[in-house]
Amino acid sequence: MLVTNRFVVDADVADEFTRQAHAALTALAARPGYLRGELLRALDDPAHWCLVTEWESVGAYRRALGGFDVKVTAVPLLARSVDEPSAYETLASAAPDGEIVVAASDRAAGPYR
Repeated sequence: MLVTNRFVVDADVADEFTRQAHAALTALAARPGYLRGELLRALDDPAHWCLVTEWESVGAYRRALGGFDVKVTAVPLLARSVDEPSAYETLASAAPDGEIVVAASDRAAGPYR
């Protein structure tokens, strides 16, 4: 699963934001189920940033958010992200020059399941 957290950061606090994002990424990277992560900045508008992480499963991501280091360093930063859906499940993928691989959804079919 992929998690994207977008941020709008004023230029005068970009250095501090970068330090906080590095600390958050370090804390997340130490959690079980973490696959990779990146801090990105928009080429067209340097005020727009994105923290992208990939996880083995939604459960691994949710458990990671409960870790002490993540609560202290990552959660405060993530709370400043743009208020929009941020967790996405993979439904199809393709390697370079590869065929499309379709995956079933992990979402529950009904409520309380």
